[in-house]
Amino acid sequence: MDALLEGFRLVAAPDVIIAIFASAVYGLVVGSLPGLSATMATALLVPVTFWLSPIAAVATIITASAMAIFSGDIPGALLRIPGTPASAAYTDEAYACTRKGQPELALGAGLWFSAIGGIVGTLSLMLLAPALAEIALSFSTYEYFWLALLGLMCATLVARSSPIKAIASMLLGLLIACIGMENPAGTPRFTFGVPDLLGGIEPIPALVGVFAVSEVMRAMGSPEPPKMPHRRFGSILANQWQLTKKYQWPMWRGNFVGIVIGVLPGAGADMAAWVSYAMSKKFSKTPELFGTGHPEGLVEAGASNNASLASGWVPSLLFGIPGDTITAIAIGVLYMKGLNPGPTLFTERAGSMYALYIIFILANIIMIPLGIIMIRLASRVLQAPRASVMPVILLLCAVGAFATGSNLFSVLMVGAFGCLGYVMEKNGYPVAALVLGIVMGSMVEQNFITSLIKSDGDVLPFFERPVSSVLAAFTFGALLWPLAVWLRDRISPRRPERTATS
Repeated sequence: MDALLEGFRLVAAPDVIIAIFASAVYGLVVGSLPGLSATMATALLVPVTFWLSPIAAVATIITASAMAIFSGDIPGALLRIPGTPASAAYTDEAYACTRKGQPELALGAGLWFSAIGGIVGTLSLMLLAPALAEIALSFSTYEYFWLALLGLMCATLVARSSPIKAIASMLLGLLIACIGMENPAGTPRFTFGVPDLLGGIEPIPALVGVFAVSEVMRAMGSPEPPKMPHRRFGSILANQWQLTKKYQWPMWRGNFVGIVIGVLPGAGADMAAWVSYAMSKKFSKTPELFGTGHPEGLVEAGASNNASLASGWVPSLLFGIPGDTITAIAIGVLYMKGLNPGPTLFTERAGSMYALYIIFILANIIMIPLGIIMIRLASRVLQAPRASVMPVILLLCAVGAFATGSNLFSVLMVGAFGCLGYVMEKNGYPVAALVLGIVMGSMVEQNFITSLIKSDGDVLPFFERPVSSVLAAFTFGALLWPLAVWLRDRISPRRPERTATS
């Protein structure tokens, strides 16, 4: 009880309160700008933390990252341009809601279930930290290889087009991920003598290009669509309680998946959103509605990405192992402020730990009112003429790309991926699978090569470990699922004919 009271006292300090609200507004703005990810928002805050107290410094990281993960849903729903990589999994679904005249439903679901997921993830951080950390520590490179490969197979499950085209897009993404020297061998691959390609292809320029620039190119080649009726946004949270009751199981499943994936080092909110959206479609009673503005996938994926954000702090606080890129930055801030991660942090600095828990819960609570204000401000984009919106989008794409690499080559990459995304979508190839291949490619390769080195080239250890064998079974199941569906569709039409002739 003394530690809990100490935690409340630390959070109630004026500088901590100011830091929470200022970083909340900052995270909402940065996350809603295409190309400026939650990781970038967090990284840009590090110089500011030099001048803050330890609790205020960590509060800025926690609050800004939570807000940025949510606000990435706003441009995805309104313009089909994901603000952050975690939003890319369900951008098409949210945008379909907007085209149906229900932007409040998509944005409200993103806000409400992100807040619920963040709070549930925080409770898991408080109650299950030691147990979850032990599970994470039992994972070796074999398990991480299958987990990353399973994440890639989700591209076949969430694709609305042909699964074959989804796999082809994913393989193209893996090929792009091979570019550069950032591979286990440390040798240049597919650089063609271009020095700027030695560092590989960053996911952010690829994501911004295939989603944002290709959207601008489609707008240039198509007539102005009919304007939505001019009306004020209704209540953002009007139908969310009904959705909560209707989709209780998907919501809790998303929370659980987000917590488990978040605690695994290197996974993070991006993979949690992809896996949860794929599971939502797989286990839904109405999978044919996905891609038409169906809220079920938004509920599960929205809860999952913020739950993983909180649970990603479990290995960070206990062992100094980053759960994702955001917590990797946070670990540096913790060391800088004297809050060295480790088991002693929970005993010698228990008050500070309770303060972090309180900040997590407070950040997800204030997300709701501040998120509603941000949604209402952003909704004015729908009424603006397309000729005035598209140049601004291109400018934001160029600024975001330049910020990731601090050179003009990143801007050229955005343009190149925009052309690639335009051609792929015109021919029915899902660009989301391409982005997933680029994001997960390095993780698959590094864990595969490391595992082969450990086993001296033997592949049996990939299947001998209990957890590894279970993940391998799930991965092969996801890989063979399109073949099973194809065989079912080929066989099932013949059955009525046989019964009719008999």
